[in-house]
Amino acid sequence: MSTRVFDTAPATLPLMLKAALPAIPVVGGLPGIKHATGEAPDLELQRNGVVTDPQHLDAYNEVCGFPRGDHLPTPYPHMAAFGLHMALMTDTAFPFAPMGLVHLRNTIRQHRRIRVDESFDLTVRAADRRPHPKGSLIDIVTTASVGGEVVWDEVMTLFSRHKGGSAETTDVPLAGVEAPDGVVHWKLRGDLGRRYGAISGDRNPIHLYPLTAKAFGFPTNIAHGMWTLARSLSAVHNKLPDTFTNDVEFRKPILLPGTVVFGSRKDGDVLTFGVKGAKKPVTHLVGRVVPGV
Repeated sequence: MSTRVFDTAPATLPLMLKAALPAIPVVGGLPGIKHATGEAPDLELQRNGVVTDPQHLDAYNEVCGFPRGDHLPTPYPHMAAFGLHMALMTDTAFPFAPMGLVHLRNTIRQHRRIRVDESFDLTVRAADRRPHPKGSLIDIVTTASVGGEVVWDEVMTLFSRHKGGSAETTDVPLAGVEAPDGVVHWKLRGDLGRRYGAISGDRNPIHLYPLTAKAFGFPTNIAHGMWTLARSLSAVHNKLPDTFTNDVEFRKPILLPGTVVFGSRKDGDVLTFGVKGAKKPVTHLVGRVVPGV
């Protein structure tokens, strides 16, 4: 496997522009822009000695609802790795053009909590291209380590829609799991996507404005899935163990502005949570936390 090492986080705005090029007629077929069509690339991206910016963390906590503390919120390393994610997905060896990919599922394993003042090393790679009834799936695997010890890892499962799909060959972690009913209403502003995008670096047009989202087939801009996950985990942060596995499935986009309902329940050591529509009983997200990794 070839390795590419970054001294600093890749700038996300140029990478977002690069991600759009394959979707442009004629331009998308040019050498250096057209993506491969094979398996996951044999490539790993690394960034060592990642240090958390306290001001960035405060801004993240504010928009996602986490309290200040001595440890990073569980989804926060995803923020630190986002530039590497974009660098990987915009590499022409990656088998799908980034625009149009759907973040379908996510698994985070917190081996132990990461202190705010603790530096860590990141690795990112793609893995396991596999069939889906409506196209293909591929995983982006991210690992955070301290002193060679894995302290956090994530599998981000992306869906590419195309013809010729077939039945999935791997288990679906949350198949048959329904979001609990709840009473906590979140009233979401129309600028949520822009506020979270400014912090995360994910300025995908589907999240920013109604006009830019309509260009991709949405009636209006939609909330980031990773914001919805972060907001959900912040709502149950005092119930989370130090070590756990969190599986989540993004089922329907949240249109902005709008109101959604959060619910959770505990069955023994297993915590299940979800986000549903306030007006229509559609499930936007369902997640589960199980102690241990």
